[in-house]
Amino acid sequence: MSTFNSSQPVGEIVNKFPKAAEIFKQYKIDFCCGGDKILKTVIEKQNLNEKEILDKINNLYEEFSNSGDKNWVDASLEELMEQIINKHHAYLWHELPKISKLATTILRVHGEHHPELKKVHKLFHTVKMELETHLTSEETIQYPAIRNYIKSNDKADLEKAIKIIDDLKDEHTAAGDILKELREVTNDYAIPDDVCETFVLTYKKLQEMESDIFHHIHLENNILFPKLEGLMK
Repeated sequence: MSTFNSSQPVGEIVNKFPKAAEIFKQYKIDFCCGGDKILKTVIEKQNLNEKEILDKINNLYEEFSNSGDKNWVDASLEELMEQIINKHHAYLWHELPKISKLATTILRVHGEHHPELKKVHKLFHTVKMELETHLTSEETIQYPAIRNYIKSNDKADLEKAIKIIDDLKDEHTAAGDILKELREVTNDYAIPDDVCETFVLTYKKLQEMESDIFHHIHLENNILFPKLEGLMK
C-alpha cells in the first residue's frame, strides 16, 4: 500500500517526508509557497506523469523510513526557530554577500557574450535585498514575540507574532517568483562552453541558495505559521 497519494497537498507530503522535496524540485513542483495545492492538481497543470512521481516518492520513503530523519511537524516552536535561524538564516547572511561578488564578477567578465547575466545580476540583487529585509523582520519582530509567548503564555505576544504572517508569506511568494525567474533566465543553470570556473561556481551557489530558501519557506509556511495560528484557536 502506498504511503502518499496525489490527493494530498504538496506541503503535507513534504511535512511527513522531507526528502520528497528533492523529487518535487526535480519536477519543478513548488512545495513551499505552493504547499497548500493538491498534488494531482499541480501534476495536471504542469502535464507531469502522476504514477512516475508517486512511485519515486513512495519508493524513496520505503528506503528512508528507518533513517531517523527529523520530523519538523512534531518539533516545538523553539526547535523550529532554532533550525530556521541557525541553519537557514545563518546560511543566507553568510552566503548572500559572497554570491553578490560572484554575480558581479561574471557579469564583468562574461556579460558581453552572455547578455542574460545582466538579468541574473539584477534578479539576484533584488532577491538579496528583499531577503535581508525579510530576515530582519523575523529576527527582530516575530521570533522575539514567539519567545516571549513561550515564556509568558501571553496571547498579546502570540498576536504580535501572527500579525506579520501575511506580510512574511507575501515576501516568501515574491522571493519564490524571483528564484523561478532565475531558473528560466539561466535555462535551469545550464553552463555554457566558453566560461570560467567562477561562472560555474556562481551558478552552483545560486542553486544551493534556491534549495536552502525553498526549505526555509517550507518550514515557515507549512509548519511554523500554522502552529502559531493554531494556538490562537
